Amino acid sequence: MVVVLHGAMTNAKPGQVAVVTGANSGIGKVTVAALLGMGFRVIATARSKERGEAAIADWKSAMPDAKVDLVLCDLSNLDSVRQAAKAIAGLVDRIDVLVNNAGGIIGERRLTKEGLEETLGGNHLGPFLLTRELLPLLEHAAPSRIVNVASDAHKSVSDMAWDDLAFARGYSTIKAYGQSKLANILFTRELGRRLEGKNITVNSVHPGVVRTRFGETGNAFIRFGLVLVRPFLIDEKKGADTSIWLATDPALEGKTGGYYVKRKLVTPTKAAQSDAGAKRLWDLSEKLADGGSLS
Repeated sequence: MVVVLHGAMTNAKPGQVAVVTGANSGIGKVTVAALLGMGFRVIATARSKERGEAAIADWKSAMPDAKVDLVLCDLSNLDSVRQAAKAIAGLVDRIDVLVNNAGGIIGERRLTKEGLEETLGGNHLGPFLLTRELLPLLEHAAPSRIVNVASDAHKSVSDMAWDDLAFARGYSTIKAYGQSKLANILFTRELGRRLEGKNITVNSVHPGVVRTRFGETGNAFIRFGLVLVRPFLIDEKKGADTSIWLATDPALEGKTGGYYVKRKLVTPTKAAQSDAGAKRLWDLSEKLADGGSLS
């Protein structure tokens, strides 16, 4: 897989490392290919060993000298996230780029063992914990960058369902997904504030509506809808473009806390701009990540 990039991208310096979650397909796979092409050593995470190894074979076929490692990680399982973070720390002593790309949508209400609705657990809490665990490696590599793949789907909710985050009342696949994407933007906002002065930038991105395997785990309505709109969806390369740009373009050095669409800084919803909401979500996420519960 060869990815052609446009703009002021730069090759990695010797020894630079990138971590990309959800790397075995879709825009994650394209992102890894681009970073490998720039000379990064890449640690690719995936839930499936079989699919992860197949992706590595594809990258190696196109770039035989590519330095890429596979780490298994199920972001909806915090024990798996902790194990993945330890595995990554055992492989490298620095991380220059972290792309929290993995995300999914599910068709029915399910809970993680922490009692969190699984969409929010896998799309937000897992990446939150992984990022927190990897911060020492990002600090060691500073200046470094974090890119969180969010979505304009955050506009489908007016705010976090603070009094019912697990959607015990009135579960909706669309609202659950929208809430998780709002959480991505709030997480980016608060993390950017907390990293001020540490030379680590963090930004979020809407990749567009991409023609990938995304949505295959949704309910019948979601799958049918994707079939109807598939001809109008963008391809993986276009979907990955802004993530790669945020991760590597020298002109973005020092720019943090933003939400980007098609390489442009845009304003998200009012709820996504809330400093109080960002801090509230952070505090709750820390509690859950450290073994607490929603109650």
